[in-house]
Amino acid sequence: MLITTTPTVAGYRITNVYGETFGVVVRSRGLGGNIMAGLRSLGGGEITEYTSLLEQTRQQALGRLSERAQTMGANAVVSMRFDSSEIVAYGTAVTIVADANATGAPTTQE
Repeated sequence: MLITTTPTVAGYRITNVYGETFGVVVRSRGLGGNIMAGLRSLGGGEITEYTSLLEQTRQQALGRLSERAQTMGANAVVSMRFDSSEIVAYGTAVTIVADANATGAPTTQE
């Protein structure tokens, strides 16, 4: 599944648009992680417990976004964005095909 933040994909053309798709994840740290993060915040700097949690959650949201897009019949998601109030990945599910007339067209069709 190709996921891009751009509205188009170089060398491809969009043949179908299925609409908005998203992947939502809401998570929290366990008690121990929250205590460690709280202690780290007293000294300032990066709170690695939360950074790690955010990275894992974003990957999970992208996975859900991809699964939903595939269920819709798409092979790509364009204009993908993250909303970090809760972790939401969203974009437009589409089908793309190689466009031999486009500059930078791929040499093989996916």
